[in-house]
Amino acid sequence: MNDSDSNNSAGIDSDSEEIELTRSFADVDFPRLERSLRHPRTLFSSGLSLMTGIVTVVACIPLFSVLIMLMYRGGKRLGLELLTETPPSAFESGGGFGNAIVGTLTMVGIAALIAVPFGILAAVFLAEFGPKSKTASAVRFCAKLLTGFPSILAGVFAYAAVVLLTGTYSAPAGGIALSILMLPIVLLTAEESIKMVPKKMKEAAIGMGATQTQVVWKVILPTALPGMLTGVMLAVARAAGETAPLLFTALNSNYWIVQDGELALMEPTASLAVLIFNFSGVPFESQIELAWAAALVLVLIVLIINIGGQLLSRKRVLR
Repeated sequence: MNDSDSNNSAGIDSDSEEIELTRSFADVDFPRLERSLRHPRTLFSSGLSLMTGIVTVVACIPLFSVLIMLMYRGGKRLGLELLTETPPSAFESGGGFGNAIVGTLTMVGIAALIAVPFGILAAVFLAEFGPKSKTASAVRFCAKLLTGFPSILAGVFAYAAVVLLTGTYSAPAGGIALSILMLPIVLLTAEESIKMVPKKMKEAAIGMGATQTQVVWKVILPTALPGMLTGVMLAVARAAGETAPLLFTALNSNYWIVQDGELALMEPTASLAVLIFNFSGVPFESQIELAWAAALVLVLIVLIINIGGQLLSRKRVLR
């Protein structure tokens, strides 16, 4: 048999297969395959979908009710004076909490400078250099334990390790306390993001002659960056709203962190969380209104940071 005969026979076989498939489709009763609402499985699936939707709406009610209350109560006092003035005394009206905003950003920034580099470096070791070692297992266990660590204990530790050592409440002491709470979140999320990098990308880089350090720096970290940014934003959101650690470390202040043109880091520092805690329990209406406005501003700061992180991660993915 020559090539032409074999090609003809192959064509005939394919044609016969198509004819058989067409006949088999013609024999199918398509109306019977249509979804029937009276079928038990369809009813069960529809019921579960309805229940899921109802539970989702119910779960969102507390969130939206808090946001609506914050916008209603806190929005009354929003203005430029809130960002440029210091808190009033007990019997005064007006004022603001600009110093608390600056203090919060300063302490969260100090905490991020400590927690983010150490968390990412530890995640790289856990995921790439020693994933199955005893050290890695111990570090993972400690990180998971720290995720449920009471925040007040972080404040007590920072008080004993920093405040008593330096002899004063300060912004660095508050930043160290917040970094303890941020570190496990950054570490665990960064490790999971690194593990999700496809192995083919790593193997391709190694095949091109890249060292392990170059693979981590040029391939793994850029690819895992969106996930790591998400973890950093979650850690920042938690740190920005913590009150107990700052009561032991930064305390409070009615003054700006910048005094006479100098940065007064080693002084008691104001923060939004502590201001809300202090003002929400006083019998003075002006300070209670400031507490509501401060809560709204704190939520907006966290929202802006999260949106900024998401935009940066999306731009990185598009590149």
